[in-house]
Amino acid sequence: MTSPFAEQISQIMANLAEKKSKLESVSRELQEATASVTSKDRMVTAKVGPQGQVVSLTFHTTDYSAMAPAELSAVLVDVLNEARAQMGDRVIETFRPFQDMGQMLGSSMTGGQGIEEILAPLRAMRPSAENAKPQPKRQEEFNG
Repeated sequence: MTSPFAEQISQIMANLAEKKSKLESVSRELQEATASVTSKDRMVTAKVGPQGQVVSLTFHTTDYSAMAPAELSAVLVDVLNEARAQMGDRVIETFRPFQDMGQMLGSSMTGGQGIEEILAPLRAMRPSAENAKPQPKRQEEFNG
């Protein structure tokens, strides 16, 4: 016969393995992901990778050759920034389901209670518990 605690740990570990597998799969998919943006005048398309790196710049016309350098630069900056923003949004949305994974794991391991609640009965059992000063909530600074 297994204890309820062992069964709970087994369920937590299975849940964690499933989340880990999904996270690895999503990470692999994102390694290949790109975002592309074409300028308003359809002159150039910028493609970026998952970390915002430029994968390609494709010029669809030769209109850029008649543009002033500052004008061309502005068009390139716009399409690159928009492509990076789209990729960033995609990465955020892809990982959103995993954002509270650590909290879920901690909660499942403590039965939804805070660690102080769990340890309170043990601390009360200490021989010096009646005379003990309450512990500060944060570590105090050493002014040695």
